[in-house]
Amino acid sequence: MTVQAGHAGRPVLPLPRVRQVLSHPRFARVLSLVLALVAWQLVVPVLPTELVPMPLEVGRFMLSELVGDTLTPQTVYASFGLSFLRLAAGLALAFAIGIPIGLLMGMSKRAEWFLHDFVVVGLAMPSLVWALIAAMWFGFSSTAPIVTVTLAAVTFVILNISEGVRNVPKDLLDMAQAYGVPRSRVVRQLIFPSLMPFFFAALRYGLANAWKGLVLAEVYASTAGAGWVIKFWYDAHRAQGIVGYALFFIVVALLIERGVFGRLSAYVFRWRPAIQSAPSESSVGPPSKVQGA
Repeated sequence: MTVQAGHAGRPVLPLPRVRQVLSHPRFARVLSLVLALVAWQLVVPVLPTELVPMPLEVGRFMLSELVGDTLTPQTVYASFGLSFLRLAAGLALAFAIGIPIGLLMGMSKRAEWFLHDFVVVGLAMPSLVWALIAAMWFGFSSTAPIVTVTLAAVTFVILNISEGVRNVPKDLLDMAQAYGVPRSRVVRQLIFPSLMPFFFAALRYGLANAWKGLVLAEVYASTAGAGWVIKFWYDAHRAQGIVGYALFFIVVALLIERGVFGRLSAYVFRWRPAIQSAPSESSVGPPSKVQGA
């Protein structure tokens, strides 16, 4: 940082540069993290319980897990690896089921009238219920977490895709119909490109709910995975283990959001001026009509 000399011989900070740093989104993110840790450190000593761990205890626990010094049957890498496989399989099924149904609901009023209430009921169903039902149906195996992830995410996919289809400009659809363009070509070359913002919104909301469903399913219907490890530390009365693995989930979610979705959306929507000007902060927010909650 260049320091300039003022009129009285005192160093003068380059204010434009300081303002640029202070106004950058990364500064706000780092500041929020630091303030959260400070608040955690200050609040825990005044709580009427000694079961809430201090940040340093959780940090030491997480470091031990990362180097493989653990009491659990699996390391943190093996646990999250298994959970990732279940999450990927469940999300793939959710999109394989949700995209055709969303297209059908968006293109056909009759299909929307027939399926809308079922989708809304699925959207309102807590992931805990799906996890318990899957546990009763499939027992302690990988099937129950995968089914729970699928059921927790599929309704968000259906609603976002159907809303995206309805958001396609009617003039373009009328023009395609007037020129006799085949329906398959209209879907492939007109509807699918218009769906991309809604597709990313579905991916993000679906993934967020899939994570929650996966953890619940692994707690109640599995004997392995990151969610099961949280239950392991709960049974062992190790609060730092529960908080530590919760923080692992948060870190993984942020890495996926910033490292995968952010870069992917920046590439897909690179033609947008706002994203071209700030590629590192690219993020495709849900359109106004997207059903995200």
